[in-house]
Amino acid sequence: MSRPPAVALAPQVWRIPTVGRDYVNSFAFTDDDGSVTLVDCGLSKAPPRIVAGLAAIGKRPADVTRILLTHVHPDHAGGAAEMSRQTGADVWVHEGDHPSATSGTVAQKADQRFLLGRLFSRLPDPGFEPFTPGPLLRDGDVLPVAGGLRVVHTPGHSPGHVSFLHEPTRTLITGDSMFNFSFRGLTLSPRFLCSDFALTQQTAHRLGELDYDVAAFTHGAEMTDNARERIRGYLARL
Repeated sequence: MSRPPAVALAPQVWRIPTVGRDYVNSFAFTDDDGSVTLVDCGLSKAPPRIVAGLAAIGKRPADVTRILLTHVHPDHAGGAAEMSRQTGADVWVHEGDHPSATSGTVAQKADQRFLLGRLFSRLPDPGFEPFTPGPLLRDGDVLPVAGGLRVVHTPGHSPGHVSFLHEPTRTLITGDSMFNFSFRGLTLSPRFLCSDFALTQQTAHRLGELDYDVAAFTHGAEMTDNARERIRGYLARL
């Protein structure tokens, strides 16, 4: 089956797959004035697919007024500099990931308490094109995005990792706090990909405390049926 360029999650909320059908995802929020907010920009080769996704919902890069990143890793920030050039939009990140954005490298190494983390840290850093972030994302901020997008700081995968809750449509974007691949189901981010896995476990529980009907993942397919109950049940079993 071919990959759809964009998948509707809720009114004004779209998932844009950039690798496979849902292996790496970006998201778009549309406002009543025609403007668009992007969340995450995939790998460095993702911008053409993001532009195709925008076209599928009747939008152009010129309609994008802001770019938000759940965190600054190459598979989320790799296309950020290019999308910022094409759109003229600022890229917003949490201050915890600011050093990674400006250096073009993952500033915080994988959790060294685990063997795989130590081994992963020895691999060459793939890097990405650095960029100068715009306004900073802060925990609890409600951004003027399609009626209100709440920033939820969920560090652990990276120091500045955030999730987003779109309150009008009750849609949660987990970022890499959780994955939902079809071959494995709902999981936390793997230990060797986290800067602090214990913190990932701790802050993931914030997602069970929020109210939402749809859960969307930057890695994996969305949950549209009893999403909050399924996530709370998974967290209770940890």
